[in-house]
Amino acid sequence: MDNFRVGVNKTTIRIGRSMTGAVIGQGGIVPDRHPQTDIFSCDIFDAIPKNDLASMEHPMFSLATRPDLRVLSYEHNGAQIEITPSVKGLATIHDKDILIFCISQLMAALNAGRAVGRTLTLKAHDLLIATNRETSGDAYRRLRDSLDRLAGTRITTNIMTGDKEITSGFGLIESWEIERKARGGRMVSVSITISEWLFRAVMSKSVLTLSRDYFNLRKPLERRIYELARKHCGRQKSWKVSVDMLLKKSGSASPRRVFRKMLRDMIAANHLPDYDMSEEAGDMIRFGLRNVVVDGPDAPPISEDAYNEARRIIPGVDVYALEADWRGYWVSSGRPRLRSADGAFLGFVKARAKTDR
Repeated sequence: MDNFRVGVNKTTIRIGRSMTGAVIGQGGIVPDRHPQTDIFSCDIFDAIPKNDLASMEHPMFSLATRPDLRVLSYEHNGAQIEITPSVKGLATIHDKDILIFCISQLMAALNAGRAVGRTLTLKAHDLLIATNRETSGDAYRRLRDSLDRLAGTRITTNIMTGDKEITSGFGLIESWEIERKARGGRMVSVSITISEWLFRAVMSKSVLTLSRDYFNLRKPLERRIYELARKHCGRQKSWKVSVDMLLKKSGSASPRRVFRKMLRDMIAANHLPDYDMSEEAGDMIRFGLRNVVVDGPDAPPISEDAYNEARRIIPGVDVYALEADWRGYWVSSGRPRLRSADGAFLGFVKARAKTDR
């Protein structure tokens, strides 16, 4: 199937106030622009925000707020990336909202057993609502600018997607097309063809779920730091990383001392979705999972060996999301005593693998 259309037989998902309880105008948080409204109006029920693992792990988007015309190079643990801008600049982390929306729709379709393709046709209004953007005329103009930057930014990389390592060059999206009611009239729909590289990541389920509050983060660095925390901390209780490594993985162009000051400001503001940040001795930053509610004894932690085995059983899976599902199942089963948390978890994973076939 070459085309995937979003927004035909509508199923509505509604949300209310931001889960972080953000106060309008404080701490650089964008307010919920569409409270108590249809966050997704589409033909798929479970279109929760999803992001691909590779772009969460590696800095592929500019954090600049002005046109960024630099050619960027990055290398880490064998992964090599070169990012070349168009004349309109590099794609920004706010432009990435469009890809997150597309990935979310594709994953929801796959989970519902529907056929998908690289081209999605969606309502521009739905995209703006889902990513907590304004729906003014200027917002539609900015949406077109984002599409231009995504299509014009070229990536050359050997990052694995799925179980293959392929060195390739591509645009973040292959093409886009806007349908309007009349010449210069209101934007009705947008057709977006994502890259084969990104589509391969979706098909191998190399994605992670994001908090909807991600779209409330105004500052580019906050979004990037949340991505890194979500990727590396996941559903573990904590993750520690050096300031130097965080600077490298964030893709920030700020000097080290400025970057550390920005991290300290983020710690003081304390409004990252899901995670608390703290500074520790040795120039380390610690991320802790926030609001972990335990009603009675908790299941023991899962070992790294069990995580790796889960990844072998279901390649590309978000093992931390699987762990959260397993813990929820364990709680709903009355918290039975476990001889081996690893064994119980892997049994759950094997059962999930059979149902996903």
